[in-house]
Amino acid sequence: MRVLFITAHPVETSFNAAVHAAALRALREAGHEVDHCDLYAEGFDPVLSREARLVYHDPARNRAGVEGYVARLQAAEALVLGFPVWCFNVPAILKGWFDRLILPGVAFELEGGKVTPTLRHIRAVAGIATYGRPRYMAWWIGDPPRRIVTRYLRWFVRPGAPITYLAHYHMNVSTDATRARFIARVERAMRRFGA
Repeated sequence: MRVLFITAHPVETSFNAAVHAAALRALREAGHEVDHCDLYAEGFDPVLSREARLVYHDPARNRAGVEGYVARLQAAEALVLGFPVWCFNVPAILKGWFDRLILPGVAFELEGGKVTPTLRHIRAVAGIATYGRPRYMAWWIGDPPRRIVTRYLRWFVRPGAPITYLAHYHMNVSTDATRARFIARVERAMRRFGA
């Protein structure tokens, strides 16, 4: 499959970067064609400007400035999102990717008040996240990142597409052993991804 792998961490020496490298390697070893989109390294502009918001509902003009990202999303058959969880949510740059790419004419059609999803070519989705706090605290807050991946994105993609969510909670007290187990879990999941 053609996998669009979106990563959102600014530090190339972070544990998150090590997780992403392991996931990329496992996906490629499994035979997937991977388009790695590192939002920070590519200088993605996450701001939905006044001008972009004014043309948001106009598919003929709403892709201005993100045409290349739209083409990559439309070429993908699967989507993997790798990110840290900050303040119990996805990083602002990833939230901006959603704001600027989940557009009428790209992710859905909007006619007469009816919304029809159009990312049906996406056959599998995965989220790979690291949290500073424990699972029970994320649950108490409602775990927005998990819901974005497992509920929100599910609506846009092919019905019945498998959705995988891998999370390493409580990074603030993680150990070499817990981190190694998580990387091994991610590698196993990415080798089976989309199957």
